[in-house]
Amino acid sequence: MPILPIDTGRYGTPEMRRIFEEEARLQKMLEVEAALAWALTEVGVIPKKAAEKIGEKASTRYVKLERVKEIEKTIKHDIMAVVEALAEVCGEDGGYVHYGATSSDILDTATGLQFKEALVVLESKLNMLEGVLLELSWKHRKTLMVGRTHGQHALPMTLGLKFAVWLREVSRHIQRLREGRKRFLVGKLTGAVGTQAGFGPEGLTVQKLTMERLGLHPVEASTQIVQRDRYAELICLLALVASSLDKFAAEIRELQRTEIGELQEPFDVGRQVGSSTMPHKVNPIHSERVCGLAKLMRGLVVPALENIPSWQERDLTNSSAERFLLPTAFITLDYMLSLICQVLKGLKVNEERMLENLNLTQGRIMSESLMLALTKKGLGRQEAHRVLRGLVMKSWAEKKPLKEIVLADEQVRSRLSEEEINRALDPNAYLGTAVEQVELAVEKTRSERESRGVSSALL
Repeated sequence: MPILPIDTGRYGTPEMRRIFEEEARLQKMLEVEAALAWALTEVGVIPKKAAEKIGEKASTRYVKLERVKEIEKTIKHDIMAVVEALAEVCGEDGGYVHYGATSSDILDTATGLQFKEALVVLESKLNMLEGVLLELSWKHRKTLMVGRTHGQHALPMTLGLKFAVWLREVSRHIQRLREGRKRFLVGKLTGAVGTQAGFGPEGLTVQKLTMERLGLHPVEASTQIVQRDRYAELICLLALVASSLDKFAAEIRELQRTEIGELQEPFDVGRQVGSSTMPHKVNPIHSERVCGLAKLMRGLVVPALENIPSWQERDLTNSSAERFLLPTAFITLDYMLSLICQVLKGLKVNEERMLENLNLTQGRIMSESLMLALTKKGLGRQEAHRVLRGLVMKSWAEKKPLKEIVLADEQVRSRLSEEEINRALDPNAYLGTAVEQVELAVEKTRSERESRGVSSALL
């Protein structure tokens, strides 16, 4: 009976879960055994007929998961159970199965094959997210809103700039993933302590040929296992991506607050229920789920780092942790990427509310603009700051527009005309290079996508 939410189908996508299913894992191990047998034939260690038979039978069509489990129940060794089950279906040629190899040769190389497949799925989802943010950045490059620091109104900005910041963050994650493949997608055939003694003088050639056939990089040197700094780096990268998604989702949640109301994630008003008792609720549940799962993803970093130390050439402390760690990390992040893409594709932007919120402080968010205007007219910057702070506090205390307070101040009026004051108080005139930054970010991203062979024709 399923227990974990991944198993029940609550979390995870079919394409990623499929990669880490038991039968898929068994198939990967069988593929490694077949590739090893082929390589051994190439260097003249085992008969060609035996390698052909092993290659033919190294499939879950012949080696059944139920039989492997039956053998393991008796002998208490998972890889030896796979070896025996494969040898059974290979008949007299079964004696050459697993020749010269140790368990971790098969396990870690099969893991490399899973990583290879899973990273394709993740990169595809990241490309999709990048594309959605590319569209949003461009569409809203001039959409005026208030920027906030410390949860308080700060200065005017554009929504497109916010999205462009997210866009480039995702682009960096794609770069990290692509660059890291040469370290993540590795396999090994080095035997029990890394010496390749079981393969004799042809050990390096056997490893090279096998990995070429499987589409993996051979390790440069190893103990009995692929060194876990590689896995730890990968899990740290996945946690980095998850933390960025957490950041995006948290911002959407914050801007969906009733008091703010500038953004809203998709909500099916015809069928979706927000609360079992409050019919009016429209909750950002998908964004909240992304934030919640990010906590889990960050938590996976610690066991990944803890797996780097190993007694001498290998102990078994990494194994049990990785059975949870690796599938959970990939399946969870893939699901989070699907969720955030769904949220952003259907995101509702309330530009009218953005303008209302922009004016909540009655012009006080333009104090920096006025301060610098005074400085340009000869008032020292620090003195201009002191003057404006006093006027802003007066505006706040008396609940009057800043313009009204400024126009009544002789020190300001002696330096700035009413036209200059109006210009300094105009949020549209104080966006700096916001629009230009968005355009540059979009241009750079489109160029990168084209170099990766990813379409950007939506702009």
